[in-house]
Amino acid sequence: MHLENLHFSKNSFIFLSLILALILSGGCNSEDAADSGSKINQPNIIYILADDLGYGDIAAFGSEHIQTPNLDRMVDEGMKFTDHYSGSTVCAPARSVLMTGLHTGRTPIRGNREVLPIGQHPLPEGTVTLPGLLQEAGYKTGAFGKWGLGYPGSEGMPSLQGFDIFFGFLGQRRAHFYYPEFLFRDVKGQELERVYLEGNETEDDPERRPGSGRPISAEQYAPDVKHQEALAFIEENRDNPFFLYIPSQIPHASLEVPEDYLQYYLDENGESIFEEEQIPQGHYVDQPMPKATYAAMVTYLDHQVGDIMEKLNELGIAENTLIIFTSDNGSYSEGGYHYSMLNSNAPFRGGKRDLYEGGIRVPTIAWWPGVVDAGSSSDHISGFQDMMPTFSELAGIDYPEDIDGISIVPTLKGQGAQQLHEYLYWEFHEQGGKQAVRKDDWKAVRLNVRENRDAPIELYNLADDPAEENDISDEHPEIVEEMDRLIRESHIPSEVFMLFDD
Repeated sequence: MHLENLHFSKNSFIFLSLILALILSGGCNSEDAADSGSKINQPNIIYILADDLGYGDIAAFGSEHIQTPNLDRMVDEGMKFTDHYSGSTVCAPARSVLMTGLHTGRTPIRGNREVLPIGQHPLPEGTVTLPGLLQEAGYKTGAFGKWGLGYPGSEGMPSLQGFDIFFGFLGQRRAHFYYPEFLFRDVKGQELERVYLEGNETEDDPERRPGSGRPISAEQYAPDVKHQEALAFIEENRDNPFFLYIPSQIPHASLEVPEDYLQYYLDENGESIFEEEQIPQGHYVDQPMPKATYAAMVTYLDHQVGDIMEKLNELGIAENTLIIFTSDNGSYSEGGYHYSMLNSNAPFRGGKRDLYEGGIRVPTIAWWPGVVDAGSSSDHISGFQDMMPTFSELAGIDYPEDIDGISIVPTLKGQGAQQLHEYLYWEFHEQGGKQAVRKDDWKAVRLNVRENRDAPIELYNLADDPAEENDISDEHPEIVEEMDRLIRESHIPSEVFMLFDD
């Protein structure tokens, strides 16, 4: 039909023109809305990882000794996870599980293998990482703290593993000291930079391992310097989705804290409010008040958490921001402190380097105003490997199908059925080699596997015996057999991190 054969009234023409305009504008607006909606629907994600903080070091988790008002507020306004687990019982492998979504029987980094003078064995090139997935989804990604997954110039550098910017310690040993001469700034596409901290001088004791970095003069407390950069990152990215990873070095030894925080735990005479004990301090800074200083360090970290929450409220983005707070393993026995001093890992057995609950079950809090129910609690069994699928689902992106994690978004939002883990698995390559499995309420631990991979399995029922005091393996041979099968299936041999001698 030719146009000249069509006859329109003036009103009909106006009507059709309006319809056409609405269709066209609707098409453009829907596309714009989709873009806008994707940004709105992609929440900011902040993951705060304490270093060696015990399950019992937070008041809301049972501490009677340490002041943690901001973490307690997070619990009051968010969700407390009572059965959340680190990826490992020491630093580097725990972080590798977090980054890859793979448990320690499969993740690339399974131990604290050091590369002197600075750094650890690196994550391999091409590793699919949590920040890498979020970066591809349009998130600005930043990390401020302790890395521990690669030495300077290696393929494990943060900027090569999904972070737009990293600022802090690349190596774990230098993070043992709180007044370093320099920190690293690693920006994607730029040369690695050493940022020197004026007023800090360090000395390497020739009788100790390289990189000891014991302070001679101390003016700039590294956790504060990193904290200011993290707050600036939030400011700079207030208008676009961001992933902020804060792997703090607190409260890992050495025991060092600014004087004004130590005052919280001193009496009117300037003495510790605790009855102090002295144990060997190793290569760490000497500390005459280990209990008071440890407690003050945790309170310092708590105040940093409060600063972040206030910054989000100040910028008006708190309701579009999820904060997860947790620890990389249980509290420790080194640097003059023992976890029994302040009951740091209560009510659990053991601590750092153990695969008993005190070494791997960690205090965990989720805070997201208006989304996570205030004052809620979850006993869902979860772990570091769950962060990759959880954050990917929140960002609306896909993640590898063959990982060991399960999204906990249904638990966080209180919507839908939460998928459960069949089991969780850990292995640890020091102290003779250890393996462990948790399946429902059953917990299996196998020790000295380097000498004997068929070593006896200890079996505990955590519902009845959370302190793992009563080995009931003799009473449940069928459960022991099942746990043995899971242990054997979960360990995938690594050419770099050998669990067994043969």
